[in-house]
Amino acid sequence: MPRISWLLPLLLLAMPAMAQQGMSAVTVTSNPDGSQEYSLTLQVLALMTALSFLPAMVIMMTSFTRIIIVLSILRQALGLQQSPSNQVMIGISLFLSFFIMSPVLDRVNAQALQPYLAEEIDSREALHRAEQPIRDFMLAQTRVKDLDTFLTIANIQVNDEEEVPLRVLIPAFVTSELKTAFQIGFMLFLPFLVIDLVVASILMAMGMMMLSPMLISLPFKLMLFVLVDGWNLIMGTLANSFGLGAG
Repeated sequence: MPRISWLLPLLLLAMPAMAQQGMSAVTVTSNPDGSQEYSLTLQVLALMTALSFLPAMVIMMTSFTRIIIVLSILRQALGLQQSPSNQVMIGISLFLSFFIMSPVLDRVNAQALQPYLAEEIDSREALHRAEQPIRDFMLAQTRVKDLDTFLTIANIQVNDEEEVPLRVLIPAFVTSELKTAFQIGFMLFLPFLVIDLVVASILMAMGMMMLSPMLISLPFKLMLFVLVDGWNLIMGTLANSFGLGAG
């Protein structure tokens, strides 16, 4: 079911309303011999299934992938092995993703979730409305070449981008995000690579070949990164790469 993942935000925020309607999490069945059997309701089973899709949704259907890859390349370019730590990088990527995705989440809330909680639309219509903002975001970040590649592999022909199924759009979006992340990472790597080459050349000219160039170049790379206000530039570049600056 390609749309079951979109059930998660609706189910999570609709739980208080469902509780007021008396939805039971567990049903009890009495057997003829007096024993009882316990089973989960379909609603709870659907919620548990949707929760298993949450990590994949956050990683593959939002801006998270591009951000975490760029930060990882930046850490490697600086020559830092454990700073910032993986936990810090994931936290930065997660909250920056929330910031970038906030217009999309606001559209989902206004167009799908609130009307559904107000019982103005049914669950099918709510799922359809919740899907559209996410589709628009992914289509805006997906290259036509990547989209055509997966359409060809799936042997699907469409007349309009709105007809592209999610099973084709998601891998095309991820492929485009990987390419964009490596392009940004390449541009970040160049100035630090120049510093490494200069330091290595100077050490070799001085005959200090036993001294690690990384040990000498690290302070200079950190100084350069701080002087140009690197974190502000990185965060601003990542946010603007998704078109936030134009909006």
